[in-house]
Amino acid sequence: MQAIKCVVVGDGAVGKTCLLISYTTNAFPGEYIPTVLSLLPRMECCDAISAHCSVCLLGSSDSLPQPPSFDNYSANVMVDGKPVNLGLWDTAGQEDYDRLRPLSYPQTDVFLICFSLVSPASFENVRAKWYPEVRHHCPNTPIILVGTKLDLRDDKDTIEKLKEKKLTPITYPQGLAMAKEIGAVKYLECSALTQRGLKTVFDEAIRAVLCPPPVKKRKRKCLLL
Repeated sequence: MQAIKCVVVGDGAVGKTCLLISYTTNAFPGEYIPTVLSLLPRMECCDAISAHCSVCLLGSSDSLPQPPSFDNYSANVMVDGKPVNLGLWDTAGQEDYDRLRPLSYPQTDVFLICFSLVSPASFENVRAKWYPEVRHHCPNTPIILVGTKLDLRDDKDTIEKLKEKKLTPITYPQGLAMAKEIGAVKYLECSALTQRGLKTVFDEAIRAVLCPPPVKKRKRKCLLL
């Protein structure tokens, strides 16, 4: 059975953890808890406490954020009649974790770069931050661009709040254009709340690994640079 590692990245509060929880449990979490890198419990501190070692500093800190609400998840799934062991990795989008987050990237088979359809800032950060970061560490790993919170794009209150800031929700054509710009395999939209389009996101992530574009024949697994 083929194992596939899927890492989810994007700005904080765009709904990455909700996406994963909803997909794996069929339940939408009620409270937002910022994700702390779940790789910390799996990492060992060096022998001597170092002022320059992020793991040492975090491991010895009394003010660590709360543990992540989504643990890395592995399950056997069937896509197009093929059995796959799918590993899902949540990440923290906050700048405080910019140095540690890439430690989750080695051996990644596919990335989901997420943004909120009702957060133009998170959409811009796909271009400004997430695509450059992913490509720096994993130049050949396939990317799927995911617009989250689809249920809010037509929500009147949400639209009104954006309008007050002279902003509008991200449209499907805008997302499609961004996907083309960054060379994403697919552009998909979903709602973790209603689960609309949710299963498709992960099915397509698996297909991106099982059936990569024929022109790209190089090894596609991510290595830490």
